[in-house]
Amino acid sequence: MNTAFYTGASGLKAYQTNINIVGHNITNSSTTGYKTTIPEFRDLVYTNMDANKNRELGDDEKIKAGHGVKVQNDALIFTQGAFASTDYALDFAIAGDGLFGLMNDDQSIEYTRNGCFDVSVEEDAAYLVNSDGKYVLNSANQKIQIGYDPDTRNINTENVKIQLGVFSFDNPSGLTRTDGGSFLQSENSGVPRLATDYTIHQGSLERSNVELSQEMTNLIIAQRAYQFSAKVVTTADEIEQLINSLRG
Repeated sequence: MNTAFYTGASGLKAYQTNINIVGHNITNSSTTGYKTTIPEFRDLVYTNMDANKNRELGDDEKIKAGHGVKVQNDALIFTQGAFASTDYALDFAIAGDGLFGLMNDDQSIEYTRNGCFDVSVEEDAAYLVNSDGKYVLNSANQKIQIGYDPDTRNINTENVKIQLGVFSFDNPSGLTRTDGGSFLQSENSGVPRLATDYTIHQGSLERSNVELSQEMTNLIIAQRAYQFSAKVVTTADEIEQLINSLRG
């Protein structure tokens, strides 16, 4: 099978991934705290073309034939999203760098820009949780306890804002996204540390940073590239069939 076929096939796979990424961004354009993802492409291996006129040239000077493209990484873009006022005391938005910490049932920690929180009353205590029931953490990675009177069942949210832990990473684009839209620490992200350059707005939520006009443009480009790659595969197959018929 010739190189053109593999080149076209790699393009089909890469641009299908690109289309999936764009579709995921568009689908989550209304998701609170969502951060857009962009694909990063890399060339596949090159081989030197065996041409007589180039045999006396060095390796860096020879004509090289490429073998297609692949999506090397899908990078997170942590630009600031617009704020939406909710006037709810347990809604928080971070202006600047940083993420809220959440504790899973297995005691592992994930991070989020979605500050839509609520209260979980457990026996005689109340804790700050997110919509999935995960505990929101303070700066010491401990659960945030909220003022609660078990007799009257009254809840006091006055001091919640100052208890919130906000964490940052040297390379937030290297975080791993979870199915729930939160993020996990990775080797590329570095270790979490307390953020310093931020402001918390109470009674507001951060919208996604997806630009729909840009995503639609990206979708059109990816679709055209996919169609071109499919044409390369078709043409390569036709040429192969022609060659085989001539051999016969």
